[in-house]
Amino acid sequence: MFTLWSLIEASLLCLNAVCILHEERFLAKFGWGASSAAQVHGFGESPSVKAQVLNLVRSIRTVAKIPLIFLNLVAIIFKLLLG
Repeated sequence: MFTLWSLIEASLLCLNAVCILHEERFLAKFGWGASSAAQVHGFGESPSVKAQVLNLVRSIRTVAKIPLIFLNLVAIIFKLLLG
């Protein structure tokens, strides 16, 4: 059954997946490494979609690392207690 908890759990799993991606080991194999997004754009030019996605992944990793530890602990305890 689809509940609010399953939606929260799915988003938590997706955030965990984004946080564990390693740029040099995994993303560079597909051309999504740090060097591919470091291209300098001119003034007024918008960055490519690839660069925007890589910046999003980096910012999620930076901001969500510590809160994800606590959210994972809450999810584990919740699953242990309530099944």
